[in-house]
Amino acid sequence: MVHKVYITYNQVHKLCQQSAERILNEFHPNLMIAIGGGGYVPARILRSFLKKPGSPNIPIQAIGLSLYESLGSNPVEEPGTKVTRTQWLDLSSLEMANLIGKSVLIVDEVDDTRTTLEYAVRELQKDVEEAKKRLGRESETTTFTIFVLHNKDKDKKGELPKEIIGEGKYLAAETVGDVWICYPWESTDIDEHDRLALT
Repeated sequence: MVHKVYITYNQVHKLCQQSAERILNEFHPNLMIAIGGGGYVPARILRSFLKKPGSPNIPIQAIGLSLYESLGSNPVEEPGTKVTRTQWLDLSSLEMANLIGKSVLIVDEVDDTRTTLEYAVRELQKDVEEAKKRLGRESETTTFTIFVLHNKDKDKKGELPKEIIGEGKYLAAETVGDVWICYPWESTDIDEHDRLALT
């Protein structure tokens, strides 16, 4: 049987709050990319804690990637084998140009197999390089950093570049065992979800 851990909105809020100072001081983000659907809520909460007085809010852009799939009638989803883009930045628009020369914080809820994060970083780096060449902005550097609420302490299928994982540009608010994490935004009955989180 799969061991489930229920996380409340308050817990998510506090994990973002506890991580915000390190993100501000070490990552210096001026743009966030939330990986949907799990990265949307943490990115929005983080934005409140990352706002500096007198400065504008850090913009949030969204990409949609799917790795998990529901298997028949079993309500527990299993990691799939292929990342699917459900939403991406428009390479021909200002969205990609806005990433050039920025410190971009990629936000997701969980680093499970690392496959989704690997895909996001690799594809974003590739697209930014193409945009830099197309716009004649090769001298500008874009830095990618990662924040997740939970890192599962297990062997990973995906790999992150050394300049992220080996240079302190990856932050997990908590490292947990290989458990099934149930986030509140996935629940259809939040009262029952919160009750289960207390047990």
